[in-house]
Amino acid sequence: MDTAIRIQPATEFPLPSADLDSLGFRREQIDRLTALIEHHIAEAHYPGCQVALARHGKLALFRNFGNAATSPAPRAAADDTLWLLYSNTKVVTAVALWALAERGLFSFSDRIADHVPEFARNAKGNITVLQVITHQAGFPNAVVGPDAWADHKRLREAVCDFPLEWSPGSKVHYHGQSAHWTLGVLIEALTGKDFRDVIRETVCERLGLGRELYVGLPESEFGRAADMHELLPTGSGSRPLTDNNSAAWRKSGAPGAGGYATARAMAALYQMMLNGGELAGTRIVSPRLLQYALRNHTGDRVDEFMGMPMHRGLGPHLRGTTENVRGLGGFASPRAFGHGGVGTSYCWGDPDSGVSFAYITNNRVPDPWHSRRLDLMANLVHTAII
Repeated sequence: MDTAIRIQPATEFPLPSADLDSLGFRREQIDRLTALIEHHIAEAHYPGCQVALARHGKLALFRNFGNAATSPAPRAAADDTLWLLYSNTKVVTAVALWALAERGLFSFSDRIADHVPEFARNAKGNITVLQVITHQAGFPNAVVGPDAWADHKRLREAVCDFPLEWSPGSKVHYHGQSAHWTLGVLIEALTGKDFRDVIRETVCERLGLGRELYVGLPESEFGRAADMHELLPTGSGSRPLTDNNSAAWRKSGAPGAGGYATARAMAALYQMMLNGGELAGTRIVSPRLLQYALRNHTGDRVDEFMGMPMHRGLGPHLRGTTENVRGLGGFASPRAFGHGGVGTSYCWGDPDSGVSFAYITNNRVPDPWHSRRLDLMANLVHTAII
């Protein structure tokens, strides 16, 4: 299997720019949003940030704040900075799977073992693709070690050896990376190609985002990548997070946590979903597939890891009508959908308004501060929409 990572030549960005007023945003609320980010950076909550806001196929806001890197010398965030997406990557991987399902390569009701027979080990033979992608598979704590990131024969073995922790379908419990390593192996079984190549060809390049959205970062693009950071033990300030800045991690393209993108690329990805599966004249999936993928497949069942209902779709989760939900903002439309990245980011789309928003930072900050700031950020955008 070819694991080389290609680079696509630069192309025109698929979302033309427009001003906030013409796209129906209250400027004073967006000013409050940017002022809050500037305050966060001044207070050393994170070194840098990038945000993007789009509506009806046009880009209303794309702005950088602070530093993409802090060591050995500060490097300012720039328009071409690529930010670690963490679990926002799950949505990118999901879009590739949606496209493969439309081609008839599999059904979400299929068992993983129908396509990867050895996955049946350890009583996993009846686990369906839908259970995996909606965090009901039963192996949330399974781990793929660094030895398998580049060796995809070893990756398949590691995934098939995952032990079962509870009966599949009996719980909703967030699978941090294990579910999407499984889906990466599934993509390779379906196509005979490296999952990173499939995601690049099926999603990133087709949407005109080949230089702004990566699952598997080429070494030649490392200079554009923002370094990830973590809080200092004192709880104030940050330091580089070595494991997530390594060459091996960046190249791995971990399908549930290892993507890199600009904020405007993520806003564009969600614009595709809001526009029925099409962006700038290129169709990725059909409206009917999107209706299926963006349906609440887990109802109001509590995600035992998150401690609240997460209303899981096939990739993104939905706001729903429960008291609160992570990341999307309490004021969000019940139909709003999105995903976040651990301690750093959230990206979402709102079908009722046609708005998509991406907020990405480079410091892993724990709860409760992390969730509170996400709610505030999202609500400032929701209340800017007119």
